[in-house]
Amino acid sequence: MPLTETFRIPKHRRHVPHARQRVRKALADWGITAQLADSVVLLANELVTNAVTHCRISDAQVQVTLTFHGAELVLEVSDPDRNRLPRLHHSDPDEERGRGLALVATLADAWGCRQGPYTKCVWARFLPTEAATPERAHAPAAL
Repeated sequence: MPLTETFRIPKHRRHVPHARQRVRKALADWGITAQLADSVVLLANELVTNAVTHCRISDAQVQVTLTFHGAELVLEVSDPDRNRLPRLHHSDPDEERGRGLALVATLADAWGCRQGPYTKCVWARFLPTEAATPERAHAPAAL
């Protein structure tokens, strides 16, 4: 049975730290810590920041979903600006912005985006090593 954490935040920069905290807590609750947790939290920060910065829909909410199933951990960040897909940008060394997706491409095992009928979703997939795999993920969930 997959472990899943889904939540929404208002599309505003001041809510990005809350998203980071929720992702870190979910990972800790699942027994995922150290380098993998740091990478997932960093990419959650980047993807949520991109969503709140670039989504042109007023009063929108950004949805964050974290799923651990089998041998993969997937982070998904969705917003309602379905026609504005992210593009990997090759920044010059002196540019202050534009490196978020390059960071995602470097730290995740795979990443991409998809359009739904009313939203777009940017996702990052991680394939944890045996040492990073939580033991609780393989046991039935407590009721």
